[in-house]
Amino acid sequence: MTSQRWFTEAKLGIFIHWGIYSVDGVAESWSFFDGRIPYDRYMAQLDRFTAARFDADAWADLFVRAGARYAVLTAKHHDGVALWDTGANDLSVVKRTPAGRDLVAEYVAALRRRDVKAGLYYSHLDWSHPDYATLRRPDEDPAERGNPYSMPAPGEEDPPRWGNFLDFHRAQVREILERFQPDLLWFDGEWERTPGQWGMDALAAEIRMRSPHTVVNGRLTGHGDYATPEQGVPVEPPAGPWELCLTINDSWGYQPRDTRHKSPRQLVRIFAETIGGGGNLLLDVGPQADGTILPEQVARLEALGEWIGRHSAAVYGTDRGMPHGHFYGPSTLSADRRTLYLFVFDRPNEFVVLRGVRNAVTSARVLGADTDVRHERVGGLGEVPGWEYIHLSDDDLDPLCTVLALELDGELDLYRTHTRDQAASDGSHAVTGHDHT
Repeated sequence: MTSQRWFTEAKLGIFIHWGIYSVDGVAESWSFFDGRIPYDRYMAQLDRFTAARFDADAWADLFVRAGARYAVLTAKHHDGVALWDTGANDLSVVKRTPAGRDLVAEYVAALRRRDVKAGLYYSHLDWSHPDYATLRRPDEDPAERGNPYSMPAPGEEDPPRWGNFLDFHRAQVREILERFQPDLLWFDGEWERTPGQWGMDALAAEIRMRSPHTVVNGRLTGHGDYATPEQGVPVEPPAGPWELCLTINDSWGYQPRDTRHKSPRQLVRIFAETIGGGGNLLLDVGPQADGTILPEQVARLEALGEWIGRHSAAVYGTDRGMPHGHFYGPSTLSADRRTLYLFVFDRPNEFVVLRGVRNAVTSARVLGADTDVRHERVGGLGEVPGWEYIHLSDDDLDPLCTVLALELDGELDLYRTHTRDQAASDGSHAVTGHDHT
């Protein structure tokens, strides 16, 4: 829909799942949808949501320290509770909680003061709205009751009320676009209706008209700017722009019993795998009800940011690296395609090896330490390149992930296939297997 330049160059964003579910530390929206707690008990958290220590500037400063270039806040999750002063209904933290503040407005303003792009998450579906569970997908069995929060009972479909819900949905999207002019809209909850039932074509056209600069994720079905894999790096990354959304522990929102925080080394590894495949990492934190982010999560964001700071040349301004097989780890490539960055996760036995690169390597150094390391080309015949051995000692290694910067004698030229034997067997005259990526 719109330009991808800032998005594809950002590399790291922070996802923030914050809402009334943080009061009791229950799963956001799903806890009542799945029957783990009654709906009334879930919604009673409204009375105790204070945001008493929420400091949007402190959040923004933390995100900058983490190396993030954008953030995405849950402006409204599936429970229907808005974090801004919506005029479409009264279900907001402004009108219904002791917080009494437009949290989205404070968040957006703080990010913009630091030149961090402001993203907002918005759930298409709304399990609290009285007109939402009035339509079912055409592929659903009309005799099946299903979940009462998402679909009507058999025979109780009411298309006019669904039209009322869509009017409400559009009113909230317009508020977000007009009041906050988000740099990114992160939609979710599209799966319960078809694109036609949502009116995705018309919604996409309206977003383009009202806010043409806004980047939109792929859950604006058929119209998104990028793909959104979740909780796992694709082995074969998408060809176009994409973003991995990932929890810092096992939960999206604040859940005090979840202490399974990923280590800094794990986060750096996932980040490197993601950017090496041409994606961004959207790393999620779950603030407490008072608006503070857990020290364990702050420490991990800061550790990631410190590592990025030491290796920024291999992160910002780079493109996706080599396909699988050339190096046993991720890589990125400088914009001029003449510097190749290798991410070394594990302790090597004497050296690491680069395969299938026709270019001569003119220098190799450990990024961050700016230490030159010995390298040599071994083997090779004619058009078939040999192996580049880069020698490393334990003193060269970064505690989280070592990055090697290899300067090439030209733009990266990869050798992927060899056709000489095939030519002999099929009688063809092809003798080269050039693959310029």
